[in-house]
Amino acid sequence: MAMSRVFVVTGSNKGIGKSIVKLLLQDKEEKIVYLTSRNQELGETAVKDLEKEGLKAKYHLLDINDKESVEKLRDYLVEKYGGLDVLVNNAGIAYKAANEASFSEQAEVTNSCNFYGTLEVCQVLFPILKKNARVVNVSSGTSESTYRKLSDELKAKFSKPDLKMQGLKDLIAAFIQAAKDDKVEERGYPKSAYGMSKLAVSFMTQIHQREIDEKENKNILINSCCPGYVDTDMSSHKGPLTVEEGADTPAFLALIPVDDTSPKGTYHKLKNVVPYPPTE
Repeated sequence: MAMSRVFVVTGSNKGIGKSIVKLLLQDKEEKIVYLTSRNQELGETAVKDLEKEGLKAKYHLLDINDKESVEKLRDYLVEKYGGLDVLVNNAGIAYKAANEASFSEQAEVTNSCNFYGTLEVCQVLFPILKKNARVVNVSSGTSESTYRKLSDELKAKFSKPDLKMQGLKDLIAAFIQAAKDDKVEERGYPKSAYGMSKLAVSFMTQIHQREIDEKENKNILINSCCPGYVDTDMSSHKGPLTVEEGADTPAFLALIPVDDTSPKGTYHKLKNVVPYPPTE
């Protein structure tokens, strides 16, 4: 008998992440789904909430900003299941408009979580991905508007078809430095810490797909998506979409059947591939 596929959803104790876990468990395929969070109590409460709906998620502590925490999850998955089948990178932060933190602090903190933290998760967990694995990176529509506001020179650098991960990291580091120097717009970047972090996630997706395709033919599909403007704590409950509607596209990408070989390295909205970088 085939083993159940193992799914991990990062940052899933509430909002879109919790709804992704819910949709995965409602799907007919037998599977093992890990709800993760950096706060154990909130995570375990979320698992109990789902149990009341007859959905059995498992729980594991995970702080994507703590390498040791990511490595503990990796070791656990290897020991218990021999690896991982599906990774949904949903964890992320956004400062509220009213927050008084300086823009340089917002640029650094937002990118270290949303981009560098997500990248760390990928670097630690990619080596244990099984054949036909699926990776979904939750990006944002803000990444599209942010790209459009880049200088032409920066647009060309980000969208280079052979951009390497180090090149992307350098571009984001330069943005953080520009924020510290108070010269963001002078250096061709838009003043959006969240937008830049999600733009990085969208381009990271493409780079990772190229890297994995060059290395091995394991039919691993890596895609990113915009969940839409959703009614969550992060949007201060201003979004018109429900959390279930926001979770729909990430869950759809996580459930791409193992015999499919596409889509891969692409960006999605409402379950459809849309061009990334966006056309003008």
